[in-house]
Amino acid sequence: MYRNLKLTCDGRLARVTLDRPERRNAFSAELMREMIAAAAELAARRDVDAVVVSGSGGVFSAGADLKDATRWAGGAPLLEQRETSGLGGRMARAWEELPQVTIAAIEGYAIGGGLAFCAALDWRVIASDAFVSLPEISLGIPLTWGTLPRLVNLVGPARAKRLAILCERVSAADALSMGLVDEVCEPGAALAASEQWMKKALEKPKHSVLMTKETINAYASIGAHAVSHMASDQLELAAASPESRTARDAALERRKQ
Repeated sequence: MYRNLKLTCDGRLARVTLDRPERRNAFSAELMREMIAAAAELAARRDVDAVVVSGSGGVFSAGADLKDATRWAGGAPLLEQRETSGLGGRMARAWEELPQVTIAAIEGYAIGGGLAFCAALDWRVIASDAFVSLPEISLGIPLTWGTLPRLVNLVGPARAKRLAILCERVSAADALSMGLVDEVCEPGAALAASEQWMKKALEKPKHSVLMTKETINAYASIGAHAVSHMASDQLELAAASPESRTARDAALERRKQ
């Protein structure tokens, strides 16, 4: 059913693996659509109560796929452009709204959209040699996908501005100290550590867990739509600018080196 991800279940625990190792699990339009479909599939299941998300090839995700022609090419009808530019936000929201508890197992790195997706989950575990960053502004585009309100909830306004504006690479230890992640583990152990978190959650009364997650999310997301509803249009506008195209081209050249 899925070409870019793997979804397996072990009792009440589901495992979702981003599976584009040749592109460092970058979020193409196709992968984002599959992640939205996977969220819908999981949300409909009553036998699954916890979900772990990881990446194949030793990394979580390099973020939005800069080589995805369907994602960045201009000239498409406006409705089509808006639908495509809104994929990331719809994907993050679908995963944020899952009734199951969710956790990201981060090895290697979670960059840009990779970290934005992780911020939409309930918890994040990261290997000690991994890092995270949000380079969107360096690419000439604003940070969207509804991520800014989530960052403010996690780390506070000043640190959210630092992460989004300065585009710094943040080590696992620093990510933990600022509240961006919840645990640092040994390299290669993020998946196992994440499953330990899920094991603890699965030991709790199911319905109380569901109601508690829903209530906390409802409070944390008050006002989020008001500041994010134009995000896809902001992204489309910024991405079409000459400075943005130049920045993306430069980033692709650096990755070839």
